[in-house]
Amino acid sequence: MAPLSLKHTPTVGGKILPPASKSISNRALILNALSGGPSGITNLATARDTQLMEALLKNPGKTMDAMDAGTTMRFLTAYFAVTGQNKVLTGTPRMKERPIGLLVGALRQIGAQIDYLEKEGFPPLETRGFDGQQAMEVTLPGNVSSQYISALMMVAPALPKGLGIRLEGKVGSWPYIKMTAALMGHFGARLSLDKGKVLVFSGPYRPAPITVEADWSALSYWYAIVALAGQAEITLSGVLPHSIQGDRAIVGIMEKLGVGTKFENGNALLYKAPATTSHLQWDFTDCPDLAQTVLPVCAIKGVRGTFSGLESLYIKETDRIAALQNELGKIGARLEETSSGIFALSPGKTPKGKVKVSTYHDHRMAMGFAPWAALMDLEIEAPEVVNKSYPGFWKDLRAVGFEMA
Repeated sequence: MAPLSLKHTPTVGGKILPPASKSISNRALILNALSGGPSGITNLATARDTQLMEALLKNPGKTMDAMDAGTTMRFLTAYFAVTGQNKVLTGTPRMKERPIGLLVGALRQIGAQIDYLEKEGFPPLETRGFDGQQAMEVTLPGNVSSQYISALMMVAPALPKGLGIRLEGKVGSWPYIKMTAALMGHFGARLSLDKGKVLVFSGPYRPAPITVEADWSALSYWYAIVALAGQAEITLSGVLPHSIQGDRAIVGIMEKLGVGTKFENGNALLYKAPATTSHLQWDFTDCPDLAQTVLPVCAIKGVRGTFSGLESLYIKETDRIAALQNELGKIGARLEETSSGIFALSPGKTPKGKVKVSTYHDHRMAMGFAPWAALMDLEIEAPEVVNKSYPGFWKDLRAVGFEMA
């Protein structure tokens, strides 16, 4: 697809219906399958990753192409392994570079037969059956992707003896683990958790109807737009004040950067408010997907930053640290690791000419930098990447006043 030009649009406003949560939808699909469904999932996400998960769960074939969807690859690996299904899981060239060894090692320890088909520790792989439970507990580093932990948690009730998952060291993305636990409970699982261990008891899931809430990762881009626009008031419909998603942290972050939120009548009204900081300090351990929203806002708004909890960005759809450094550099901003795990952001300035944003096959690069169009003309490379999580993003931008070609 050709690049998309966004014209400088300083004034925006309107009401939109944001997409449903991809994270909740993907978990609900796995839990529904484990329960024997159908449960009745209302407001399922239209994101490509979710549609792919749904299609692969229904696919009777042997080869499962997860494309670039890390969640799909990890959740289906655990699901097919523990349910004893013979499947080959593969994906894009980038997917074949994303490690899965810790998850496969834990599944093998439990009793799954899994073979790597190319490079040890990476997809593609083949699930060949389940020999019966060999271990009641596995240990994982706490700072590993929460998707590994969630994948093991969700299949654990299907094991004859349940499963203990011990987490060593600092635990990252804890809200995603809590989200998984809450959804498992909704489908009838019994479990307990603290930051050192997750204990899941054996027992059947039961089908349970569920309505998927709005996606706070997607909502974050509207906060960025309001933060940067000269005038803005945007109503997000179907958004409640409470959420099981960790990315709801964007409300507090953007309050510091000049965006107020008013929840009323099932909607969230975003409006301009006084910024309260010129130097943002934030630990993204529990909400790493917000980094590509927050850092571009700070960089162009003249806000310095000190950030931690960004380690997982190195192994996402792209090396998101390198991608951020490259694109922030186009306005003269610098993102540097000043000590182990600590990143400093030096802001740039709004340039006079058009800026061309590269997206690196990464949906969050496109949507995280699009709000810059409130301050200048932009060209977004490969705009179709948003289909991974928010297919209607460009349509919604038009709806609030952005001009594009």
